[in-house]
Amino acid sequence: MRKLSEITRRRFGQGLGAAIALTGEANLAFAHGGSHEVAVRIDDFTFVPPTAEILVGDNVTWENGDHAPHTATSLDGTWDTGPLERAAFRRVTFNEPGEYRYVCTFHPHMKGTVLVRNRDG
Repeated sequence: MRKLSEITRRRFGQGLGAAIALTGEANLAFAHGGSHEVAVRIDDFTFVPPTAEILVGDNVTWENGDHAPHTATSLDGTWDTGPLERAAFRRVTFNEPGEYRYVCTFHPHMKGTVLVRNRDG
């Protein structure tokens, strides 16, 4: 397999970045079609993406990619993944529409949002 040059990798990255920027949705993740699930990865003490948009009855799964433990804990206390060690994951199902803000209880500067929309529009 041929090795890519630094210029080729850079141009690919620039093109990919431009494509993502043009979508206007770089900081959102959506559950589409039949997937009914959005994955939020925890990397470098951030939730990626910071905002997940789903429909009522869909799931969000958090997976910890950091060496430090983390949580995804709703600000209103209605749900909590509990501590997630490296490579651990937890799934939460959202059955009511609304905006659910959450933090990592170990690292409160880590913030995210789940937007839950009705299925009928």
